Amino acid sequence: MDRLRMMWWIVLVVLGMDVGVADAQEVACLLQPSTVVALSSPAEGILETVSVERGALVQEGQVLATLESSLERAAVAVAKAKAEAESALQGTQAKLEFSTRKLIRAEDLSQKQTLSQHELDEAKTERVLAEANRLEARENRRLAELELQRASASLALRTVRSPITGVVVERLLSPGEAVKLTPILKLARVDPLRVDVFVPLVWWGKLFVGMQADVIPEAPISGVYRATVTEVGRVLDAAGGTVAISLELPNPGLRLPAGIKCTARFAMP
Repeated sequence: MDRLRMMWWIVLVVLGMDVGVADAQEVACLLQPSTVVALSSPAEGILETVSVERGALVQEGQVLATLESSLERAAVAVAKAKAEAESALQGTQAKLEFSTRKLIRAEDLSQKQTLSQHELDEAKTERVLAEANRLEARENRRLAELELQRASASLALRTVRSPITGVVVERLLSPGEAVKLTPILKLARVDPLRVDVFVPLVWWGKLFVGMQADVIPEAPISGVYRATVTEVGRVLDAAGGTVAISLELPNPGLRLPAGIKCTARFAMP
């Protein structure tokens, strides 16, 4: 519905029709990070390294901290050795090939009636057992590969990576401290920024998602920036006579800081 309203308003403007645009209306606003993350570790342990400080810029996927993981690395090494072991598999393969050749000879001698039925049964049984051993070796190899995956996943949990591209707001723990599902770092995404605005109740119904507004940061920041309405509050504040809305403001190059006051200018239809 909001999109249809916006499209209809644009069509009227293009056709040169009166859309009832009044003078621009200005309200106070606040620039906020679009996302704030209290970053922790899914595993418990002793913090070994923290590679960033407050104010550092980080990229999504970047390693920010690690936990002590000597036990997990050893488990990965053992599991890798088992998964890459070839001796058991090669031994069972050799036994299977030998028993296959022996059975072929036994069947040939049996047809010539120079081999007893008992000896033929033994050759057949040996062939079946060799095949079972070969299958068991393959299953053990597969289990070793799965164990390597489990050990590698456990080791990966000891490395803490950034889930967003943003800035370090605060470092809460240092190397040597215990991590028990407690935050290590606090991160904020500041591109784009979120603009929080409380507008008068009389504006209800005149604002819609996709509508644009000019945002003017307070001094010492200068300039006028274009933001887009992303959310119009559905719960009105009758006591305060306001309704909350949110806008999204692109911030390439992080030229604008979060946490600064601003003025939002709307052209009310």
